[in-house]
Amino acid sequence: MRIGAQVSQAGGWLAALRRAEDMGAEVVQLFAQSNRQWRPPPSSDELYACFRQALGASPVVGQVVCHAPYLINLISPDRPTARRSRSFLVANLRAATALGATALVLHPGSHRGVGEGSALARVGRAARRALEEAEQADGRVCQLLFENTAGAGGTVGRTTAELARLVEAAGADPRVGVCLDTQHLFASGVAFATPEEAQAVVEALLAALGPGRLRLLHLNDSKVPLGANRDRHANLGEGWIGAGPLACLLGQPDLQGLAAVLEVPGAGQGPRPADLQAARELHRAGLARLGEGPLPKGRGPRRAG
Repeated sequence: MRIGAQVSQAGGWLAALRRAEDMGAEVVQLFAQSNRQWRPPPSSDELYACFRQALGASPVVGQVVCHAPYLINLISPDRPTARRSRSFLVANLRAATALGATALVLHPGSHRGVGEGSALARVGRAARRALEEAEQADGRVCQLLFENTAGAGGTVGRTTAELARLVEAAGADPRVGVCLDTQHLFASGVAFATPEEAQAVVEALLAALGPGRLRLLHLNDSKVPLGANRDRHANLGEGWIGAGPLACLLGQPDLQGLAAVLEVPGAGQGPRPADLQAARELHRAGLARLGEGPLPKGRGPRRAG
């Protein structure tokens, strides 16, 4: 399992890459544009080429993934927002591909009154069309990964069944997959406190999605309890999930080929080297103790130190 982080992009993509290298991240997650503004990604081919060259020469970072801006909502009932969302999804797919990213992670969106079945179908169709439109002349386009949601505000993609229907609605395109966020999973009401529970969760997800569809992890603890349906990330071992359950999940054999990206607050500025170290320790603990009985259950949030 390759472990990395979402890092600060102050100073640009190259500065973010250096930060990832300095903290020992094997994977770095970036935004191709402002994550909270309707501002398109840069258009300079030279900028993308410089980043790809630096990435290829990096002795530490071996993989880049991008995250789509949170404003994108392909099923917004507001037509201008829906049109803008489709346009910006295409632009972000193109930018992520130009950066050399393996995938673009997308929050599926909120239906806000649209029927759930209709919403899932619309997101899937829009995703398929965006991939087709973003495809380069040489056939290149990065993967598009639907991220599971915590379940608040009419969001789609909360359950395993919904994620599977999103992939199906996208025509089962081989470029479409899923990113599993541990905090969202827990907040949506799914427990994985023991190796047995974690195994059941992973097996159910893989059975529903099909082979090779689960392609990335977002590794986070939770500031809210099980089933709270809110997206609130905590540092590993400091939230309601706890170190034991996270280790149970990270130790699952079917997850070992994936990259895991930390999206934790750290000390307020995002993941730190200590957070990466904590993730690696949990991973090792999960591998070492798998099959040796239950690990300690999460006991609710605790203070760092």
